[in-house]
Amino acid sequence: MQWTLVIPLKPLTRAKSRLADTADDGVRPGLALAFAQDTVAAALACPAVRDVAVVTDDALAGPELAELGARIVPDEPRGGLNAALRHGAAVVRASRPESPVAALNADLPALRPAELARVLDAAAEFPRAFLPDAATIGTTLLAAAPDRELLPAFGTDSRARHRASGAVELSLDAVDSVRQDVDTGEDLRAALALGVGPRTAAAAARLLIPGQ
Repeated sequence: MQWTLVIPLKPLTRAKSRLADTADDGVRPGLALAFAQDTVAAALACPAVRDVAVVTDDALAGPELAELGARIVPDEPRGGLNAALRHGAAVVRASRPESPVAALNADLPALRPAELARVLDAAAEFPRAFLPDAATIGTTLLAAAPDRELLPAFGTDSRARHRASGAVELSLDAVDSVRQDVDTGEDLRAALALGVGPRTAAAAARLLIPGQ
């Protein structure tokens, strides 16, 4: 099964505010872009991924991610994360209704294509399925079969909300790179320990991160 991934990305100037203890206002936009670039590059290298649609209005990120091979979908709803995901999935399904669709976080800089393939292969067994994040509170991936709506419920306690919506929680070992999103300095250190992509590595090298 070949998947289309929908990746939402808010304007870089508003991204990653919880990294303020690790990266200042002048650094965070570049760091958020590096996360997204490494996420998209790894996703496109995954054998289970047909293509990637990034929902964003950011004038810098759009061209950079398009250069990697992503399709850029303008965030027309401008109503937050879940509205962006619903819009992106609808755009994808309008041209390819038979495609299975998965929402993926844009902040997975340690993402490994083989681990993503394992998650998507497991998700293909269910109408809707999701993978909880490393903190076991949130969600990093939500998948829907061709005949099912995505029904994203990202945000606070999204693990519980996706489970309540009927999506199957995937219990997989050795897919840490797909779980490790980055919101805080501690998350970034964990991602660095896993091994991040080249753009994040270069951006993080300019930061003073205890324990790096």
